[in-house]
Amino acid sequence: MTMADRDGLIWYDGELVPWREANTHVLTHTLHYGMGVFEGVRAYATHRGAAIFRLQAHTDRLFRSAHILGMPLPYSKAEINDACRQAVRANNLASAYIRPMCFFGAEGMG
Repeated sequence: MTMADRDGLIWYDGELVPWREANTHVLTHTLHYGMGVFEGVRAYATHRGAAIFRLQAHTDRLFRSAHILGMPLPYSKAEINDACRQAVRANNLASAYIRPMCFFGAEGMG
């Protein structure tokens, strides 16, 4: 199975969308210049469902990285945290690797 063959939902531009519809334009600034920030967050299976490990600490670090890069983020920390939780829930994941990514779009090429 390739990444393109996956099903499920992904939080993209502020909403949960089908995985296969989460497309980014080929002229995206980050694709050409490598300017973006990301985190790697684990969710572990527990007897009460998936537990996201140190989500707030990861989100704080994501925002610090964006600030250092001079990247204004259009969502609050609470919205990013909620998006991570929504994605895990919507996909019925017992455990997961969550990859919040923020990048410059095609509006800033050149």
